[in-house]
Amino acid sequence: MAAVPLGFNIDTPRWDQSTFMGRLKHFLNITDPRTVLVPEEELDRAKALLWACRAGLVPPGNSQEQLLYAKKLYDSAFHPDSGEKMNLIGRMSFQVPGGMALTGCMLQFYRTVPAVVFWQWVNQSFNAIVNYTNRNAASPISLRQIGVAYVMATGTALATAVGLNLYTKRAPPLLARWVPFAAVAAANCVNIPMMRQQEIINGIAVTDGDNNELGRSRRAAVKGIAQVVLSRITMAAPGMIILPIIMERLEKFTFMQRIRVLHAPLQVLLCGGFLLFMVPTACALFPQRCSLALADLEPELRDSIVTKHGDKVPYVYFNKGL
Repeated sequence: MAAVPLGFNIDTPRWDQSTFMGRLKHFLNITDPRTVLVPEEELDRAKALLWACRAGLVPPGNSQEQLLYAKKLYDSAFHPDSGEKMNLIGRMSFQVPGGMALTGCMLQFYRTVPAVVFWQWVNQSFNAIVNYTNRNAASPISLRQIGVAYVMATGTALATAVGLNLYTKRAPPLLARWVPFAAVAAANCVNIPMMRQQEIINGIAVTDGDNNELGRSRRAAVKGIAQVVLSRITMAAPGMIILPIIMERLEKFTFMQRIRVLHAPLQVLLCGGFLLFMVPTACALFPQRCSLALADLEPELRDSIVTKHGDKVPYVYFNKGL
């Protein structure tokens, strides 16, 4: 076994996570959709190599670049809290291929109620898997709570989409094309908090700057979940707002009217182009390791920390999820 290169820390992101550009580069790396094609065996080897590196030893012949690639695969496929391999559909690296197909279909098939119902249901099923997969793993959730969250989010999306679809029958065509985004945004405001309700009820673990656990905070959970909701809406917004404008203008051309069968594939591809940049951008809006001022914590937790540590802990830190 060889020693880890001097000064190299496998658990430290390659780029400064206190800046937006640093976080953007980090998420461009780990949300790379090409990683979904990596065989399971290679992911397991990356995990083994990462753990060996943490122990201070790596098999001979592994360069620093190989270690960084193993870290990329690990970060893209394994949960940051539990270290367990995430299901393929729920990984952020699957957001581009999965999201582009669903978003493109929602934007294309928005004119009839059955089509709206079907694609909103499929999309919320996909979102439920993503939200469950990327939750804070330290807060378990029961199957019943998962079911309630799924039903409420799906119901919210369907009610918003169908209601607005009927309301915009006589409105300008462009407004009808924006209905899917309104439904997705409304559902995200329900789906994510419901799927992660245990974090709000029981709080999530908060630590000091050296990762020593200090207790559990409900306010930290609320802040983290609110940031995730905003990130997910931001992720969908450009494609679902700008693309309808593009399609509305393109469809006025004669050549587009002749190839209607290609409209859906075209929208799927264009959605992929938006998501390729918006997935890492939205993830980078807020730090993954979120912070909260001591003064903003629940009084009982704040008093407990002050009693034990005095004024040495001005901020607490926690994983907000994705």
